[in-house]
Amino acid sequence: MDIDKAPGLGEFLRTRRARVTPEQAGLPATTGRRRTTGLRREEVALLAGVSIEYYRRLEQGKQHRPGAAVLAAVGRVLRLDEDEQRHLVQLAGAPRPGAADAGTAAPSRALRPDVLRMLDIVDPCPAYVLSRANDLLAANARGRLLLPGIEEWPAARRNTARYTFLHPAARSLYGNWEDVAAATVAHLRAAAGRYPDAPDVAGVVGELVVKSEEFAEMWQRYEVRCRTNGRKHFTHPGTGTMTLGYEAYEVARTDGHRLIVYQAEPGSPDHDAMLLLGHVGAAPSPVDAAPVGEGRRPV
Repeated sequence: MDIDKAPGLGEFLRTRRARVTPEQAGLPATTGRRRTTGLRREEVALLAGVSIEYYRRLEQGKQHRPGAAVLAAVGRVLRLDEDEQRHLVQLAGAPRPGAADAGTAAPSRALRPDVLRMLDIVDPCPAYVLSRANDLLAANARGRLLLPGIEEWPAARRNTARYTFLHPAARSLYGNWEDVAAATVAHLRAAAGRYPDAPDVAGVVGELVVKSEEFAEMWQRYEVRCRTNGRKHFTHPGTGTMTLGYEAYEVARTDGHRLIVYQAEPGSPDHDAMLLLGHVGAAPSPVDAAPVGEGRRPV
């Protein structure tokens, strides 16, 4: 299977137009069977107000830096949402936030003391900090315990995407595993578009494509989503079932680090189960035994 390291503009456009029907695009219904799934190239060109040759070159990646108005028109025809439109602009060659420092070097895993302090401040809410490739960089006590078994791995291997697809505990932990897995892949697609030369993102994607058929199949769907909030249903071995909402906050002056905070309605059974997380953990492992605060520690 040919999985690209950095998602291509042509592949993205082809998969997006394949999901839009002529009726959705406002074209008159036709009789007979269509050979093309979704819209044809010439239909996208017509509706976007560009020549067929221009759009063909755009889909082949040969159109150098198309204008913002053209990309907006194409995005409208293909019914792109905000995340997908941003991804289209990035793939088309517009400047990407942080692209100048992303390069091909490994990103810094260091966290400012103020960021680590936030993990204490949000307690008793489970919280952790992830890299752009979903590496687990730091967590408070409940944040660590929310992912049972992840501390069995060496610190450098702890990654929530890797955990979702490769750790045996993940499938029983997430009651909505399919949704969590699909959102994880869509986030990595967005990260690969934003940081096309990032070795950490490419490394995680390449490993999961090889080791997980489900990841490889979801990767080929080309869904793009920046994970900013949502809900996860847990069947936790220590607390039982609980549904927690989460918010993702981008950490300033970093290579795409995100602070993830989980929460539940105070007084609800979900909130009670979340609080119980603080009482189900074992003693800290020697690898993580040197604390940097009351409940948080880098990993």
